[in-house]
Amino acid sequence: MGVSGTLEYLSDLVGSGGHKHKKKKQLQTVELKVRMDCDGCELKVKKAISSLSGVKKVEINRKQQRVTVTGYVDSSKVLKKAKSTGKKAEIWPYVPYNLVAQPYAVQAYDKKAPPGYVRNVENTVTTGTVTRYDQDPYTSMFSDDNPNACSIM
Repeated sequence: MGVSGTLEYLSDLVGSGGHKHKKKKQLQTVELKVRMDCDGCELKVKKAISSLSGVKKVEINRKQQRVTVTGYVDSSKVLKKAKSTGKKAEIWPYVPYNLVAQPYAVQAYDKKAPPGYVRNVENTVTTGTVTRYDQDPYTSMFSDDNPNACSIM
């Protein structure tokens, strides 16, 4: 390991108080869809989410049922905290309709989505199935390659 490696190891050990370094969370934005009906619901959700450590800002749009949380937080913890208020909550499932290839497909279209938004779905191409018959007796009955091979006569 060498002297410099040992000294570096010991300084890291002493500097961290003997504990391994925790991975720092990055600043991120978490969007949730939370069912809110009144000012009381909005305040309850805002208070609960603001109590999480690392939360810098909570924005609520009650008309869209949308809660935007900015901070050094984990999305699963924010979702869990929102559900602890007794409200129905989920990660924001919508994207602007111009980002989806087929916004009015059955999987993407949602009547409950805010105006200009559709559900976020993967680009799955649905094509019809083509069945091939290599040894079909009807296609071999009439052949342009061999006109004398007509089996009806």
